[in-house]
Amino acid sequence: QVQSVESGGGLVPTGGSLRLSCTASTRIFSSNAMGWFRQAPGQKRELVAGLSINNTTYYADSVKGRFAISRDTSKNTLNLQMNSLESEDTAMYYCQGGFRNIAVMLRGPFGSWGQGTQVTVSS
Repeated sequence: QVQSVESGGGLVPTGGSLRLSCTASTRIFSSNAMGWFRQAPGQKRELVAGLSINNTTYYADSVKGRFAISRDTSKNTLNLQMNSLESEDTAMYYCQGGFRNIAVMLRGPFGSWGQGTQVTVSS
């Protein structure tokens, strides 16, 4: 029943890098748009990066130029390369697909969320 599994998080120093990976079902992976979200304690979940089936991308202003979203169709994986990490990037990161377009990811509706993967950046 699990359709998305996130991995790749960890503890890194400021300025470090991590590569997150999300393995999804073929049905979810074939949707029009999917993305990476994050939620820090006391904060609302926010869209970090989105990717459409036509390769249109979206990045939150706070991560633009530092994060890069990509897919590996042969493995049904959605990746997030995170560079120049800052303490403000500390959060639980989740992936989700099945969206009609990237705009929907900014407001919902959303499906159920997986376990996520924790990213902690030390100051």
